Amino acid sequence: MKNDSWQVNAADSGLRLDKWLADATRLGSRAKAFEAIARGKVFVNNKEQTSLEAGRKLQTGETVRVWMDRPGSAKHRVFTNRQVAGLDTIYEDEALLVINKPSGLLTVGLPKHPEEVTLYDQVADYLRHRSKLKPQIIHRIDRDTSGVVVFAKTDAARVHLKRQFAAQKPERIYQAVVYGIPFPEKGTWKDWLVWDKEELAQKLSDPRDRRAVEAKCHYRVLEKFKEASLLEVKLATGKQNQIRLQATAHGHQLIGEKQYQSEPPQNAIPFARQALHAFKLRLQHPINNQPLQFEAPLPQDFTALLQRLRKL
Repeated sequence: MKNDSWQVNAADSGLRLDKWLADATRLGSRAKAFEAIARGKVFVNNKEQTSLEAGRKLQTGETVRVWMDRPGSAKHRVFTNRQVAGLDTIYEDEALLVINKPSGLLTVGLPKHPEEVTLYDQVADYLRHRSKLKPQIIHRIDRDTSGVVVFAKTDAARVHLKRQFAAQKPERIYQAVVYGIPFPEKGTWKDWLVWDKEELAQKLSDPRDRRAVEAKCHYRVLEKFKEASLLEVKLATGKQNQIRLQATAHGHQLIGEKQYQSEPPQNAIPFARQALHAFKLRLQHPINNQPLQFEAPLPQDFTALLQRLRKL
């Protein structure tokens, strides 16, 4: 897409600009929408939008233009002069900031994508404008996984939360859509994994391998479809890409999975990303030790997938 424009209809009135642009018929992801806005490529009623306006609510009849080949636009504005991003905040207090991360957005930067905007960048902007604090990373979820991500706002909170995660105390619950229906419909997946530094991927191994670490999660079927099922997956360990690899290893590849694939399904179900959502997180508050629970509602693409499957 180089240059396109749309008029907001009544059904979309009230939607955030970044979410509206993230629709598959427009830019396709929240990350692409935010980057286009921050780089001066998006106009509403002929007025250039900034990152401050990513969360503005659209009104019926407004004209939105994406001008990707705009002459003289500030290509690096998003990296050199970031502004407060339109974060989907679940919870915030003096110690914590909990965000509902959209799919398509890295949690933190990668060496091979040094200029790509990340959730950490957006949170850093937000805190810098409000409190001059620097976010502290506690955990992360994959680029194409959506859902709950927690940042600490102080060093003390970071230390306390890191200890909780190291001891596997937080309860991390995901929802996933997989091919087939696991049997039994409630159980535990236990495997041994080795991280391949060259391929940047997990590999199955066994306990005799000194490099291997145990990966365990508990699953249960929430809903069954003709050729797929919706699972609740509760992590007992928190290894990178764990659910994605374990689902494939146990014969139930995630719909939309591109990296950890088994034999291609005969009737592939189209989905733009892995169907995995960090739905719920329970932990202790790092200051007062009170139990907290955070939930991120299923995103639009995920609910649309479920609706399609129910009609098959």
